[in-house]
Amino acid sequence: MLNGKTALITGGSKGIGLGIAEAMLEQGMNVVITSRNETEVQKVAEALNDKGIGKAIGIASDVREMKDLEKAVAAATQAWGALDVVIANAGVGHFASIEEMTANQWKDVIDINLTGVFNTVKAAIPALKESQGYIMTIASLAGTNFFARGAAYNASKFGLVGFTQAIMLDLRNAGIKVTTIMPGSVATYFNGHTPSDADAWKIQPEDIGQMVIDLLKMHPRTLPSKVEVRPTIPNKK
Repeated sequence: MLNGKTALITGGSKGIGLGIAEAMLEQGMNVVITSRNETEVQKVAEALNDKGIGKAIGIASDVREMKDLEKAVAAATQAWGALDVVIANAGVGHFASIEEMTANQWKDVIDINLTGVFNTVKAAIPALKESQGYIMTIASLAGTNFFARGAAYNASKFGLVGFTQAIMLDLRNAGIKVTTIMPGSVATYFNGHTPSDADAWKIQPEDIGQMVIDLLKMHPRTLPSKVEVRPTIPNKK
């Protein structure tokens, strides 16, 4: 069902994005992964290809730049003839009280987490209309649950949830499915964190990868437009 399909994953060189890429490759899908770091994204793409489970291309891309997303979409369609799935995953977090937060930190979070998704979607729509494809945005439970020191991150994720639900209504008549996935605690490198054994209680990147595959395999008439996912048991410190 998914063999031979093509996906674009922003922020695909580590964490959730990499977990999704690996899950897709295991299904025989082809993937274009992006990262702002040219060396890193090429290294990860090579490692994925060395596993012999599908094909991966790495593209240096900044989601804040529309031209970079257009380049990534073009790489997918030129390599494999179509673009079937877009995973808008790239994200950043700056956490501080409103008194401590700088204007540059605010702008960085909004530009990457929200405007970056707009750019990703806009660049991909023509190709996805051709393939009757699927858009998934990676939001967060922070898109419905606010917390202290989370003003920028909450604003970006609340906005992302609203954006995704609105474009779901815009695009479903064009045959494009849209879902936002809202994870709780995930064991990733997000915000400078290094995963360790202490993160075993958290959702793992491969769990999100499996969720994406399950969504892609659902009957075309069915659209889970918003999916919340939490660890089974909360951390007990």
